[in-house]
Amino acid sequence: MKLLLEDYEVIRRWIYHNARPLDLARWKFHFENGGISPVLESLTAYQNEDGGFGHALEADAWNPNSTPIQTATAVERLLELEFEDAEHSIVQGILKYLDSGVDMEDRTWNNVVASNNDYPHAPWWHTSSDSTARSFYNPTAILAGFILKFTARDSALFERGVDIARGLAEFFLRDPELEMHPLKCVATLLKCIAWADLQEQFPYSSLQEAVQVQSARLIARDAAEWSGYSCRPSAFIKSPQSPGYADQAGLMQQELDYLLETRNPEGIWNLTWSWAGYEREYAISENWWKAHIAIENLLLLQVFGRLAT
Repeated sequence: MKLLLEDYEVIRRWIYHNARPLDLARWKFHFENGGISPVLESLTAYQNEDGGFGHALEADAWNPNSTPIQTATAVERLLELEFEDAEHSIVQGILKYLDSGVDMEDRTWNNVVASNNDYPHAPWWHTSSDSTARSFYNPTAILAGFILKFTARDSALFERGVDIARGLAEFFLRDPELEMHPLKCVATLLKCIAWADLQEQFPYSSLQEAVQVQSARLIARDAAEWSGYSCRPSAFIKSPQSPGYADQAGLMQQELDYLLETRNPEGIWNLTWSWAGYEREYAISENWWKAHIAIENLLLLQVFGRLAT
């Protein structure tokens, strides 16, 4: 079963009518031989003077101020593009923000910041005034990986990044039973370690195996669960070359069929979550997320040969 050309055109038109400039540029880059420059130009609109990112780049929090989560989302967009230019202003700005130590405690970047509460946001990005709630891995593993990939090896920031990454690796190997999102952050860190050719500085094989074992435990094998908030195979398997694909090939093919069968009347895919508040703002963010999900799903269908030519 493949996505037919006429169905692809329905999705394309929806993207052109509804996507943010950034996601439209991403769509053109991935599916229409578009250049990378429009993606980068659109991404800079979310970057602040301090080098960090805000302004609802991660669409579940409308805080315009720089936050670690929003900055990690920018990192994910750069990694998606396989971007390599360490001297680019976006990269240098992020490194400046990370080097400042703002929004960081005990070698961990904060998962939530108090100023989130002043703007529309999903409940998981809320924090009470007396809370320092944060995740140990999200977004610290992603941001540490970015440092390893883009920072000069003779810099103090690189040494700090290595130190943070080693601490995360040691902690993860002691207790690898993570939930989906922090485990995805660890997987991103491992990709950055490999891209930076730093595998020998870490117990890399053990880390890879632990991620693969835990991801296999997390993946929901009953397709009836996939319509809700669950861990689908594609959370960790992005291509036939992904670690663990051989063991999950049948389930991954089932998910691809599921994607082809569950497009909504608009021709795209619904979200599996909501804010339960800020209804007007959520309706806007919902459209932003739909565009992102459509791009991710089309990339998945494409790499597995499920797009009709």
